[in-house]
Amino acid sequence: MDKNTITGMLLMGAVIFGFMWLNQPSKEEIERQREAARIEADAAKATQAEALATASVDSLSDADVAALKLTIRTYGTLSGDTVGEKTYCLKNSIASLYLKGETLDGTLTIAGGGTVNVEEALKKTTDNVVLHNRAVAALKSAASEFVRNGNFARHMAGKDTVVSLQNDLLKIDISSQGGAIVKATLKQYKAYNADQVELFNAETNSYSFVLNTNAQRFDTKDFYFTPVALGDSAVLMQLDLGGSKWGIKYTLKPGHYDVAMEVLQENMDRIIPSNITNMDFSWRQKMSRHEAGKMFEERNSAIYYKYTGGDVKYLSETSNEDKQMTDRLKWISFKNQFFSSVLICKSSFNGATMHSEVIEKSHIDYQNYLKNMEVQSSLDYNSTNANPASFNFFFGPNRYHLLSSYDDMITSDEDLELTKLIPLGWPIFRWINTCIIIPIFDFLGGFIPNYGIVILLMTLIIKLVLWPLMHKTYMSQAKMRFLAPDIKAINEKYPGKDNAMTRQQKTMALYSLAGASPFSGCLPMLLQMPFLFAVFTFFPSCIDLRGESFLWVHDLSAPDAIFSWNAQIPFITNYFGNHVSLFCLLMTVTNIMYTRITMQSQASNDSMPSMKWMMYLMPIMFLVFFNNYAAGLSYYYFLSLLFTILQNFGYRHLVSEEKMRLKMAENAKKPKKKSGFMARMEEMQRQQRAMLEEQNRRKNNGKGRH
Repeated sequence: MDKNTITGMLLMGAVIFGFMWLNQPSKEEIERQREAARIEADAAKATQAEALATASVDSLSDADVAALKLTIRTYGTLSGDTVGEKTYCLKNSIASLYLKGETLDGTLTIAGGGTVNVEEALKKTTDNVVLHNRAVAALKSAASEFVRNGNFARHMAGKDTVVSLQNDLLKIDISSQGGAIVKATLKQYKAYNADQVELFNAETNSYSFVLNTNAQRFDTKDFYFTPVALGDSAVLMQLDLGGSKWGIKYTLKPGHYDVAMEVLQENMDRIIPSNITNMDFSWRQKMSRHEAGKMFEERNSAIYYKYTGGDVKYLSETSNEDKQMTDRLKWISFKNQFFSSVLICKSSFNGATMHSEVIEKSHIDYQNYLKNMEVQSSLDYNSTNANPASFNFFFGPNRYHLLSSYDDMITSDEDLELTKLIPLGWPIFRWINTCIIIPIFDFLGGFIPNYGIVILLMTLIIKLVLWPLMHKTYMSQAKMRFLAPDIKAINEKYPGKDNAMTRQQKTMALYSLAGASPFSGCLPMLLQMPFLFAVFTFFPSCIDLRGESFLWVHDLSAPDAIFSWNAQIPFITNYFGNHVSLFCLLMTVTNIMYTRITMQSQASNDSMPSMKWMMYLMPIMFLVFFNNYAAGLSYYYFLSLLFTILQNFGYRHLVSEEKMRLKMAENAKKPKKKSGFMARMEEMQRQQRAMLEEQNRRKNNGKGRH
């Protein structure tokens, strides 16, 4: 942009600003505009008031009032008995009505706010048409809702009381409004910002049953239940429906994370027809955050479910997903990284519609919550069955042996497979975790209080178990280091593509004499790979590491940040995070050292210099990838690489170059006995060499003709 352009733009701006300043309204004009607006608003109000004043007066007919009184007598509760006259009471969110003899009284909540006496709605004439009509509308709406809910109408209003059941592990709060568990607290675990883990509360979790007739739906969340204590460990939340009863019984046993939930009923066939064979069920939860490392916790939270007689599946952990299924389900779970709420049906759910929504970063709930989850389902129902449905609620930690034990604790005709709530990788890696890693970890953790030491000893044990399989490999790798100058000499003696086959033959012959293998540097890592992948899934899901400190690490299940920042850097923050983890850094440095040692034992190949940089780039990529993972995982990888390096140095002292050279000389004197594999390799090389010579001959003949 040149000087003239800038000057022109400044002049244009000055002209526009001057025009706006010269044409701005004066104070008198602004005041006149405001006065005109006020006059217009007053006129509109006057017009509205006039219309209301001349509106027709609404009223209830004598038949409407008589029907309302009959509804109150039929469905209301008896609140008093004075001189032979009974007083019935019926309430909902709109009205509180009392009927004493033939006298109807009470209060109404009218549209626009405020309350009026029922007397206002019963008037035939009135001086305040607006207030009267609103009162009539409120009373009609309340009467309609009472009739629609029938025997349930008496439970539409009440006092919300909370009943608590608890043992040494779990505390649950049950609300009379809806008769549902509204709060579950794990007493022996801490959240990152609280002394106890609160799985959910009344604002973040709700569930309800829906009873159907041929024309109506009764949702239990709309009614107030009466708590009936059944000892110290059980309570029945009951609805008395006038000759019929419907309730939910909760039982919490000592030393259990399991809450038995049973639907109990009496004479419900008087209300629910026998042709109704389903009872709907809905469950919603806004999943709370419990860990300091939110990103990884979010990645390990999802709706899990198990098909009856089938596999365990789950919705997407990283994106929004809706799913509808018609197959029967055994259990449904809102699963967090370390804790789960699981609802296990004694029979089965009749399919389900599921919705999982990730809370976006821009949302006000992002810092404290992970996902919005919802399940809609149904169950088999019979109004004559005293116990039409039974469940077990599990509110607890995702601990492998604890979840496994529930197959024996909960009566079921199939394996519940609750351990699938713990992501332990593909079948081969899951087998390594369940049969090797977890038993060793639990055994060591049983008598060693510090889990940093447990991981150290576990790494040593795994290395010792793998040592017999890797002995020859380490020996070969040590020999490769001594052979590096010989291989370099071969490469220099037979340079170029034309000598590639000769170079390969000479090199393979040298390896054969020394008893070495060019793949010795890769094989140790390949043998360890299944274990490395297994622990990759084990450590981030191991609740035993949660909150456990070691050296500078405060929590082995979270990143051990030694430096952090608040700025959100695009791409970098999404993968690397906004911190630096020390154990991950140590793992990276050790990985670079191991790469250098491995490459020193291999002959250099000047024709592929990019391969060398690629080898060094991989540890840097691991740094970016693992920086947000559990410190326990980076610590294990660091120890594993460190022990591998020490093994390499140890084998260097076991292998004598002088003895190796003598052995090579002896092997050279022996008659060469070719294996079938080597014979086939040499035949392939001979054929390739013949093809190359033929191509060169034809090329030279072509040049001669020209």
